[in-house]
Amino acid sequence: MKKGLQKNFRCGTVVTSVRKVSAESISNDTQKDLEEDSGSLWNSNEKSTEVFQVDGFFKTVEGDKEPFSIYAENVVLATGTYDNPTWLGVKGENLSYVHHQLSALEEAVKNNSVGIMSDPVLIVGAGLTAADAILFAHHCNIPVIHVFRRRVTDPGLIFNQLPKMMYPEYHKVHQMMKEQTAACAGPYERYISLPEHHVLSFGKDKKCIFQDKNGCQKAYKISMALVLTGSNPNLSFLPNDGIDLAVDSEQPVNPKRNPIDVDPFTYECTQEKGLYALGPLAGDNFVRFVQGGALAVASSLLKKANKNPP
Repeated sequence: MKKGLQKNFRCGTVVTSVRKVSAESISNDTQKDLEEDSGSLWNSNEKSTEVFQVDGFFKTVEGDKEPFSIYAENVVLATGTYDNPTWLGVKGENLSYVHHQLSALEEAVKNNSVGIMSDPVLIVGAGLTAADAILFAHHCNIPVIHVFRRRVTDPGLIFNQLPKMMYPEYHKVHQMMKEQTAACAGPYERYISLPEHHVLSFGKDKKCIFQDKNGCQKAYKISMALVLTGSNPNLSFLPNDGIDLAVDSEQPVNPKRNPIDVDPFTYECTQEKGLYALGPLAGDNFVRFVQGGALAVASSLLKKANKNPP
């Protein structure tokens, strides 16, 4: 509000389509609006032949959907990747006590559904979101069983790739994973690490069955389960779900294995000029990297505007 930017935000909207259209197909009134934009290429001798048409709808107070269309020469994708959590595909995963988002644990703590005296919370996964869940539970003194498929020393484990001095909180989780296994009691109370294990099933009685690398099975009674093994973005508003923009254009966009292919200095998509992607969509999976991507996009847009002054 202090910066007077309210008019630049449109809350309560859902984007359903982003596509390139011919500038000639746009109505004269819309072209006039574009020309009033002081930084627009429409004011230069180098007019755009194509622009992006962004379609969607507003959610009204009455619950109705009011459609809209916006035309822009540049579009920035910054939707994150939490739309479609990855499922394990095991029996009982659809039971009400099994969740796929960290927010479920936060809500359970808020509602006093879990606490110090509860059965352990099961956390499945060995990424940063799973680490955040462990840190949150540890802070609230909630018992945790942590299950993950990799070895603790696996070089592919994200914790083995992070500088200890820059990420002390995640280094602490890594220490817990190494020192507090079921076979070796460590200094961390209310936490059990089960490396090289995977979930076989969730039972209606809240019993979870695990299996280790040797085929041995274990059963634990839990209060709730958080399956935090990654997620994928919902890019259904883009042609072909955005697959054509990925590094491997034959596979779906994935923040870790197949991000959108962008110029590292501008974050502009290599396959679609005028379209930008930042954050996890571009492979920047740490929130502290987002500022760099946003700065790169802003710099690129300013250079475009200065290159084609009104």
